[in-house]
Amino acid sequence: MNYVTLVEETRAGLVENVHIGMVCGVNDRLETSYQVGNQDHYTYYRSAAKPIQAIPVFLANVITKYGLTREEAALFTASHRGETYHIDALESMLKKLPVNEDELFCPHAYPLNVKPREEMLRKNMVKRRLYHNCAGKHMGFITICREFGYPIEGYWEVDHPLQQQILKILSTLSEVPISEITIGKDGCGVPVFAIPLRNMAITYLKLACPDLIEDSVLQKAVIEMTSVMNEHPFMIASKQFICSLLLQDENIVAKGGAQGVYCFGLKNERLGFALKVLNGSEDVWPNIVASILEQIGYKNKETITRLRDLKPSIIKNDAGVEVGRVDERFNLG
Repeated sequence: MNYVTLVEETRAGLVENVHIGMVCGVNDRLETSYQVGNQDHYTYYRSAAKPIQAIPVFLANVITKYGLTREEAALFTASHRGETYHIDALESMLKKLPVNEDELFCPHAYPLNVKPREEMLRKNMVKRRLYHNCAGKHMGFITICREFGYPIEGYWEVDHPLQQQILKILSTLSEVPISEITIGKDGCGVPVFAIPLRNMAITYLKLACPDLIEDSVLQKAVIEMTSVMNEHPFMIASKQFICSLLLQDENIVAKGGAQGVYCFGLKNERLGFALKVLNGSEDVWPNIVASILEQIGYKNKETITRLRDLKPSIIKNDAGVEVGRVDERFNLG
């Protein structure tokens, strides 16, 4: 079977929404330990690729050279939501890095979070490239181009040397030959990569367990990058978002992407997971990840509780009255 029902939402006992998809978990022998649906389903990383796309920054020692704080460095891996602390850090980075805002290829945008977006609209503030959720990633791209002597023009094209470097890193971490990686274009205009779901899980396994990376230089960069993510989880998304919630647990490396893809690795358990919700929903990520952790007997119950609080199983209406349920319907195979 290619996919299965992951989550059902019911109202007064009637099924209202069904979220189908697939889940894969791999162990440190790169074997499939858990499988729901087709583990070979080709899936675009979308923003779950950001930690991989940020690795060249950590390979080049940019943080030390330009005097970045580790909090600022976390934004290279982030899908920031436009909160004040995000914008302040990005403004600080612009002053330190050899980057001009107009050079960013990501579009002009307003913040993703409602409160800062509405505040800017009330003040008649204009959209900026810096407010785009991928701004940190693009600042990293331009900085690396200047460090390595790559041209700035076209840094977003797949044949650009930077994108080819990222492609090679992705191939190494995922164990998928470059010739078998499908390449599209992401929302911010840069290349986006698709590989089998199982290999996405392998990628996050290696991010969580960098001793599995043979290249010692790459291994060191991954350790530095994931440490920054865990130290400053709210820079990766913001409060009340699953990425920041999971990264508060120092045992977890996690990042989601658009259209229902989510990846995470568990350090102590030496497991990597990737999942895809085929209707593109992100709303049920907390339910699915909480169920995965419960089914494998994850020891940090506080992390599971935070996930359950983020997306309760009970659906309430606007008056706070219970009207339905959200239930996971999958069993890890």
